[in-house]
Amino acid sequence: MQNPVTDVMKKIVLTGCTKGLGRALVDEFIALGHTVIGCGRNSEAILDLRFSIAAPSTFDVLDVAEAKKVELWAERMLTQHGAPDLVINNAGLLTNPAPLWKQNSAEVARLFQVNLTGVVHVIQGFVPAMIERGSGVVVNLSSGWGRSVSADFAPYCASKWGIEGLTQALAEELPAPLAAVPLSPGVIDTAMLRQCYAEGAGEYPGPAAWAKAAAPFLLQLSRKDNGHSLTVPGF
Repeated sequence: MQNPVTDVMKKIVLTGCTKGLGRALVDEFIALGHTVIGCGRNSEAILDLRFSIAAPSTFDVLDVAEAKKVELWAERMLTQHGAPDLVINNAGLLTNPAPLWKQNSAEVARLFQVNLTGVVHVIQGFVPAMIERGSGVVVNLSSGWGRSVSADFAPYCASKWGIEGLTQALAEELPAPLAAVPLSPGVIDTAMLRQCYAEGAGEYPGPAAWAKAAAPFLLQLSRKDNGHSLTVPGF
């Protein structure tokens, strides 16, 4: 049975597309027939994506923390593809677990540059074109630790609490029918989770299983979800 939401081809901007949840989403969106406009910092992984996934999908090496490079990339993607239907800010970092007073200051600064400022750069690059066209959804990846906290992960928690506030404020600014959603992916066995839970992360589903549920869920988000803090069902 066809699904009218997921069966209409969409153009999807996806940051952090080279590993973990982002990489799993690439495969699932492509399998569903959508176009992925992806970026990531791993040049070798980006090259692999370019060779394995045909046009019109496209993949570029990009650090979302670098404002001018994001601006130029967005301009080029808008010229090639037009305004995206869905923007997923997935790129994120985690510092090594430690009490806040023992955290490396440079690593903390870098975390905020990617997890928060990088999201702003991508929004500034693509949302004006979405507003001009009159449609689109922005999904900013939050976390369970954007709605609760854990010792030894204060910078990450702060960045994801920031994503919640940033996204809810953006939701009030966007004209209808556009929408912005802070989304917790749930608990998935990724390299980042293993950094938190070590071997205990293996008790949770992997990215591929998650993406099977997450991709259709992401594709059906709309103005009805604007500003709501959501979690992928089942995770």
